[in-house]
Amino acid sequence: MASLAAVLEALLVLRGKPVPEELTRPPAITFQKGDALLTDHANGILGVTPSARRTRIMVTMPSEAADHPAIVRNLLKQGMHIMRINCAHDGPDAWAKMIEHLRKAEAKVGRQCKVSFDLAGPKLRTGEIEPGAKVTKLRPQKNVLGPVVAPALVRLVDAKLAGEVQTPSIPVYGDLLANAKVDDLVELVDARDRRRTLRVAEVSKSACQCEADRTAYIVPGTRLRLRRKRKLVGKATVGDLPASDGAIVLAPGDLLDVLRGEAPGRGPVVDEKGQLVEPARVSCSVPEVFNSVRARHRIFFDDGKIAGVIRSVSDERLRVEIVNAAGGAAKLHGEKGINLPDGELKLSALTAKDRDDLEFVCRHADMVALSFVQRPEDVDELIAELKQHDASQLGIVLKIETQLAFRRLPDILLRAMQHSPLAVMVARGDLGVEVGFERLSEVQEEILWLCEAAHVPVIWATQVLESLAQGGMPSRAELTDAAMGGRAECVMLNKGPYILQTLSFLRDVLSRMEAHQDKKMAMMRRLSVSKVEPAAKKH
Repeated sequence: MASLAAVLEALLVLRGKPVPEELTRPPAITFQKGDALLTDHANGILGVTPSARRTRIMVTMPSEAADHPAIVRNLLKQGMHIMRINCAHDGPDAWAKMIEHLRKAEAKVGRQCKVSFDLAGPKLRTGEIEPGAKVTKLRPQKNVLGPVVAPALVRLVDAKLAGEVQTPSIPVYGDLLANAKVDDLVELVDARDRRRTLRVAEVSKSACQCEADRTAYIVPGTRLRLRRKRKLVGKATVGDLPASDGAIVLAPGDLLDVLRGEAPGRGPVVDEKGQLVEPARVSCSVPEVFNSVRARHRIFFDDGKIAGVIRSVSDERLRVEIVNAAGGAAKLHGEKGINLPDGELKLSALTAKDRDDLEFVCRHADMVALSFVQRPEDVDELIAELKQHDASQLGIVLKIETQLAFRRLPDILLRAMQHSPLAVMVARGDLGVEVGFERLSEVQEEILWLCEAAHVPVIWATQVLESLAQGGMPSRAELTDAAMGGRAECVMLNKGPYILQTLSFLRDVLSRMEAHQDKKMAMMRRLSVSKVEPAAKKH
């Protein structure tokens, strides 16, 4: 309202018209009071930052944090303000250990840290896929011109000891291992009926490491012959191998059946002429899906990597035509997300598991994040649950991750603002799939504006500096995204091998950007390029 009044007053002055008295009176909420309210609300739920920086950093705990206190302690030292625990993983015993490690770390580091729990919610996922073939593929490394630059390595081990070996290996029966020497040759015929030869590179008491300079597919029962200067000196047979992860390869034009229940998924069934008999299939155990969608509705799998259109709907099956797949053809695994942006699922945001988890969460958390919130009634349900656990003081974080939640955000905010403290998380992974990635920048901008107008703090989440956390090197696009996160009151990082470096990097980016930008307002700080060294004096 302060912004609207200021603009209207300026327009009237420019047109030479009198300014009504009501516009000259101070508004109920001035710019300064609005900033102060937002700061108070952010401090109330996210905690007061120990430095001058406004934007906090939330870090998702890996499962290893339950058994390794140093993980938590190092994150706290590097600047973690909020510990995030995802209720979709681990359990109360592990969660309790993580919190215990945090409390001890707080005492050592001398700084407090909030604890946030994400309820799992009714996440739509594909069911299990039938295991793949029991096969080990040996593939040498080649350069761009084709020649082998590094052979494939495979370890042959005694089948009786295979379970004790940690490295990838092939169990074998026979006298091959007892007789093998370095530079012996192992001959075989692989699953494609191709003759292949492996060279023995290392030998130990019950194993030998071999090198292959040609691709080979080895399956259980493959016969191995050990030769030394063409003389047969040993034999072996490959034992049982673990099945490869099940996956369905889908490309545009393919059909996919989504079945109600928990039947394992599988690829398409074809006859001896290669004609399709039955489409590929996956399962979905949420029955409400089959009552909430219609033909021609869109459906997405695995964070939008595979896109389809529903062609027909029945009580037990959705027939889907694939219209897009990342890279032209993509693998669909089990436990991957399903998004249905065109239908309204009649689902409560709180599952039975969530209600059970709340018993622990209400005793240990500072805030709880409500997943899959879609309507004001979902907020009412959570508030009622908190009251039952005598935890009405617990902060609520609304995860905006669906198109429906975005459309209803003003109503959801007004209902949730009756509960304090409150924050909003922009869950941009699912949200991008739901609204379309071409609209995500616009949508997240509108969420920031609406929440600022409501004086509700925002958590900027999903894949922030993901390449850095997972692989040790950020992409250029991620750097810009991290800088944009400074417009929120908190930025969330996911777990990864390089999370400590990522946390330090993000802290530096946020500190630099806060001098340039405060929410939507440019701070007009002195630019680095203006720091010109004075010319040297002439003697």
